[in-house]
Amino acid sequence: MAGKAFTRRQWLSMAAAVPAAASVDWEAPAWEAPLFDWSRLFTGPIKIARIEVLERGKAHFVRAVSTDGVVGVVRTKEIEDFLPILLRRIAPFFQGKDARQLERLMDDLYIAHYKISGQAFWSPAAAVEHAVLDMLGRTARKPVAELLGGMKRSSIPVYLSGSGRDTSAEQEVQVYVDGMKATGAAGFKLKIGGRMSRNADATPGRTEKMLTLARKLAGDKAVLYADANGSYDYREAVRVGRVMEELKYAFYEEPSPWEELSLTKRVADTLTIPVAGGECDQSLWRYQWMVDQRAVDIIQPDLNYCGGILRAARIARMAAKANMPIVPHNTQTDAAACKIMQFAAAIPNIGPFMEFPWREEPKPASWYTPNFVVRGGAVKVPATPGLGVEFDADYLKTARVLA
Repeated sequence: MAGKAFTRRQWLSMAAAVPAAASVDWEAPAWEAPLFDWSRLFTGPIKIARIEVLERGKAHFVRAVSTDGVVGVVRTKEIEDFLPILLRRIAPFFQGKDARQLERLMDDLYIAHYKISGQAFWSPAAAVEHAVLDMLGRTARKPVAELLGGMKRSSIPVYLSGSGRDTSAEQEVQVYVDGMKATGAAGFKLKIGGRMSRNADATPGRTEKMLTLARKLAGDKAVLYADANGSYDYREAVRVGRVMEELKYAFYEEPSPWEELSLTKRVADTLTIPVAGGECDQSLWRYQWMVDQRAVDIIQPDLNYCGGILRAARIARMAAKANMPIVPHNTQTDAAACKIMQFAAAIPNIGPFMEFPWREEPKPASWYTPNFVVRGGAVKVPATPGLGVEFDADYLKTARVLA
């Protein structure tokens, strides 16, 4: 038949020659099983009256309001470029829905819009989920950690992060050595390589100098990590990893490009230092593959990028079944830090330290309470209803409600 088009009859005859596949029921992925049943906490449905987006300068907030008048508000992370998706696709989806069914609603939201799934979709979806969780916690008069299975920790030990690549090795290490003294933190995480740089260092020799100097100045007891942000191919990732092993670093984050899971697995299989990853992903199928194939030793979803607290809790369950810790990626220290605080307080297999950005002692803010600060190496978890942050009413009144 080469060079000749098939007729419909020929296609049908070919299909008839293939044995019919057995009819099977859809087998839901294990991670899809519900984690939370909140019906016992409420006497009836908690209907979502509206979802609003507030803008004040460069800051954005999502506000969820129930038909009973309970309000949940959250400071968002990096959604300014995704506002059309939030306003046109996500916010309308939740209107009129029962907030007690939030876990299932997040699944239904994905089914409704799976063709645009990715960080541009899941980050604004997470912002709405966070606001609804705040509203639910306030309705139940419980902190969100209690909705997630119970507050197991009242304070969370941290490691310092937030370093850049525009400083010298000496400057960068000194920032964190000073930070450990000021906060009592157990250690810190350095940015190595050049960020998706195809083996190039930020400046020649900076990585090795910084890794060595950090161990020397911070001392043998300091817990040190390093994040390559996908800088290396296999050979260079292993070479740098061997340096870290010699210096007794505790984990090696994202040695290779985050989408190259097979390469990351190959690096992890070669090295003895634990390899961490998962910050940039959103797909629960990919997280499950990472866990099943042991592509990483430590799973690191971002509570914004991955689609929210409830999806991250499912990722934590995947990791727990494989005896893996979860150490969520975190770049937030202001009012938005409440999300990771509630999550870390409730999740059983959370890592020994939570990521907390630090460059210098933050000035107290007047537009929200409490201010999250590191004292004695830890941050206190708010035990008040919802996510635990109270915004100044006059401050929010000056924000513009986006249509």
